[in-house]
Amino acid sequence: MNSTRWRRTGFGVGGLIALAILFLGVIMLSNVGLRGVRLDLTQNRLFTLSAGTQQVLEEIKEPINLYFYFSRDAAAKQAPLVMPYATRVREFLEEIATRSGGKIRLHVIDPQPFSEDEDRASELGLQALQSGNAGESLYFGLAGTNSTDGRSAIPAFQADREEFLEYDVAKLIHELAVPKKPVIGLISSLAMQGQFNPMTGQMGEQWPILTQIEQLFTLRTLTADIGQIDKDVDVLMIVHPKKLPPKTLYAIDQFVMRGGRILLFVDPDSGADTSGQDPSNPMARALADHSSDLEPLLKAWGIAYDPGQVIGDMGRGLEVRTNLQSPPILHIGILGLHHGDMAANDVVTASLDSINLATSGSLAALPGAKTKFEPLLQSSADAAPIPKARFVMLEDPSTLRDGFKPTGVRYTLAARITGAVESAYPQGAAADAKPASGPPIAHLSKSVTAANIVVIADTDLLLDYLWVQTREVMGQRVAQVFANNGDLVANILDNLSGSSALISIRGRATFSRPFEKVEALKRQADDRLRSKAQELEAELRQTEAKLTDLQTKRTDQASLMLTPEQEQELKRFTSEKARVRKELRETQRSLDVDIDRLDSRLKVLNIALAPLIVAVLGLIVLSVRRRRRARRSSAP
Repeated sequence: MNSTRWRRTGFGVGGLIALAILFLGVIMLSNVGLRGVRLDLTQNRLFTLSAGTQQVLEEIKEPINLYFYFSRDAAAKQAPLVMPYATRVREFLEEIATRSGGKIRLHVIDPQPFSEDEDRASELGLQALQSGNAGESLYFGLAGTNSTDGRSAIPAFQADREEFLEYDVAKLIHELAVPKKPVIGLISSLAMQGQFNPMTGQMGEQWPILTQIEQLFTLRTLTADIGQIDKDVDVLMIVHPKKLPPKTLYAIDQFVMRGGRILLFVDPDSGADTSGQDPSNPMARALADHSSDLEPLLKAWGIAYDPGQVIGDMGRGLEVRTNLQSPPILHIGILGLHHGDMAANDVVTASLDSINLATSGSLAALPGAKTKFEPLLQSSADAAPIPKARFVMLEDPSTLRDGFKPTGVRYTLAARITGAVESAYPQGAAADAKPASGPPIAHLSKSVTAANIVVIADTDLLLDYLWVQTREVMGQRVAQVFANNGDLVANILDNLSGSSALISIRGRATFSRPFEKVEALKRQADDRLRSKAQELEAELRQTEAKLTDLQTKRTDQASLMLTPEQEQELKRFTSEKARVRKELRETQRSLDVDIDRLDSRLKVLNIALAPLIVAVLGLIVLSVRRRRRARRSSAP
């Protein structure tokens, strides 16, 4: 009997040793055979690269060096809340480098104060988030270089752009892989490059928006009667198209069919449109049409737009002065949009704070449209359309509110349209739409790739007075920006001029996930604490009022001594105050107890429950096996 028991014990110990050896062997084999294999179990698959990012990596021809600078010690002292996000960024960059197949070389650098690494960070264009008392600068950014000495950088990672982390990194890589400046083709009926002034005999200044575009892109001006858009044009920017000839409309249509991107500005009443202007006849301009449209292309793209209506908005109207002597007047046709009026999930508007527009129209998706219509800018709900005729010779903006009734609808002032589109000319170019010269071009009835078009129903947002002030400082013109109009245009052009893979990368979910149950407990406790605090304040006011009343009823006003009645009232208040404060402390203590209890439950679930489940499953398996053996042994 004893020998049998010892034999079983030996078998049990030997089995455990064999399992341990087998476990170590599996671990060693997995380290070798499964190297590079990863499984993303995060809720929103934060570490899984999108198809667009993978395509950007596949398009890399030559190696790219990425330098991730993070001042760990400085962050721990100055901004400890940055640490989790920095870990998220580093792990994401490591995933990028792993998936690049050796095309991206990641260098993680912790620059020490007054070191060469810190000097190198500044040289690469990174910015210190803040500096401590000891001169420690906190760097948290990314720089990249390519084989041709090209450079690009994210000066500093911002927590409010966490959902666009993948886009920002992929954009930096794309800029290094394709360093050529994108070409922006411009068709405009407005004098954006300066207008001849007959009074001075000189050309006017170029609009600051064009100066900004020329710094970032290669700008090419196209005529309004062009018959074909060159293939090297990445984005076609159309501003206030008025009565474009058929061949130009057809050229724009086929540009979209070939995969070209469009940034279009239309307007029901453009303030920069000088049509009909005549110094000898002030009424001439008022009688002219200052609206623009792009029919039949807008219809083919699935967009509804009425050039006869201007959006008025009581909630976003700005105050203006008609003259220096009059007080400011609310102008519901000149709008100041806030961050909440912009698309939070689109990279071109997510980081903007204010956009100013004037006499803007509205856009909507046509019923049955096959394209995807996504609003970028919207009015408030206190808005309604106003006939543009009411803005002709408008002297008193307050009259626009006469009879104005908000509809409760948030009107779309700018939108992105994506998806497959069909040509507005299904039968091909008409006789008057064919280019006069050059080889014949094959007609495309459908877009070869998904279209990407941004339409803004206002041209005035490009004008200086709505977003920038230009002043002369020591003989140089200095621009002072007070709104994000220029940033909006630059963001859109930057986004549209990227590769189709880059454009497809949209905002991802954020890394930080709050403890929802804990937050709910805190909110409940805060409600209780607030009610107790209000009770204490009410008690205080009532007692002070009672003491004041008692004091006024005293006969000897000169005496500073309290009466017995006042002393009793004061003692009662002190006692009540102590009671309420005790309840406040108990409420706070109960909150801590609830949170600690929840923490204990989570620890039990995470630490004890999983092994317990495994143990129970093991016992079940062992019991089943024993039963099978017993059945076999009892069988004849």
